[in-house]
Amino acid sequence: MPVLTRLIPSPVVVDISAGALDDLAGLLADQRISASGKLAVAISGGSGARLRERLCPMLPGADWYEVGGGTLDEAIKLGDAMKKGRYDAVVGLGGGKIIDCAKYAAARIGLPLVAVATNLSHDGLCSPVATLDNDAGRGSYGVPNPIAVVIDLDVIREAPVRFVRSGIGDAISNISAVADWELSHRETGEDIDGLAAAMARQAGEAVLRHPGGVGDDGFLQVLAEGLVLTGISMSVAGDSRPASGACHEINHAFDLLYPKRAASHGEQCGLGAAFATHLRGDKETCGLMIEVLRRHGLPVTPGEIGFSDEEFVRAVEYAPQTRPGRYTILEHLDLSTDQIRDAYADYAQAVSS
Repeated sequence: MPVLTRLIPSPVVVDISAGALDDLAGLLADQRISASGKLAVAISGGSGARLRERLCPMLPGADWYEVGGGTLDEAIKLGDAMKKGRYDAVVGLGGGKIIDCAKYAAARIGLPLVAVATNLSHDGLCSPVATLDNDAGRGSYGVPNPIAVVIDLDVIREAPVRFVRSGIGDAISNISAVADWELSHRETGEDIDGLAAAMARQAGEAVLRHPGGVGDDGFLQVLAEGLVLTGISMSVAGDSRPASGACHEINHAFDLLYPKRAASHGEQCGLGAAFATHLRGDKETCGLMIEVLRRHGLPVTPGEIGFSDEEFVRAVEYAPQTRPGRYTILEHLDLSTDQIRDAYADYAQAVSS
């Protein structure tokens, strides 16, 4: 009987540990990613720049490129600058915006990308997507997965705690996103990849049910692993479906409707996931989400991130327009403005009880 398998695009190396940065050069050489040490390192002006002095002696053959922000123009500019060198690989050192810029630039010039995350703000550090601001707002661009992912938990602990909280919200939202995917499978016949769904859901459940807090190494390990697994689940599925449902539609609506006031990605996704779970009538999971989001200092009402109830209703109403063709609980219920308002009133009552 033939053994049927499939190849899963994933990093060659995932190193999540305290002190992981100390062996970055050895890891790159041992895995034959860059035996020569000829690297193009993209850094931010913040966390990446602070680590440059520490890493320079370890990476003597590297050229360093400071990136101004997470825009498409910056990513193109970075790729053009890197074309002038003869490198083995690109290293993205910093938060999500820098890694997304480095992903896009590396894909543009045909080099592998090593993602070295300095915070855990969202699941993009290992995903096949680069999210970049452009003239029309914000776009998602398909790119290869990173060839390696390095997360030094000592560095993560030094980052502002709001970044860890954002990652928690993004990871927990997987549970809602997978529920939306399953709903679409039942209602529209959309294909669902069971492996991708399982990976994304279990990553979210591990974070949701872990008793630790943002200062606990065990919890940070689980969160980092969950975000990496979520990125790989998107590669398995071939798009962002395992980690993006009504929760992310609501997040994108906040970004588009209130661009100067939007909260962090994970804060908005966590709130969106709790509300979407409420709309599905899953009281048990919604209650647990609310409890865990609160325990980690994340918002469970729009007022906690500076939005009025009416602004939230408007965001929920607008949300389906952000992902045309994607079927979630929002498209399924197709609520009117008044029905959304009533549903939010019910949710607010559940939150306060």
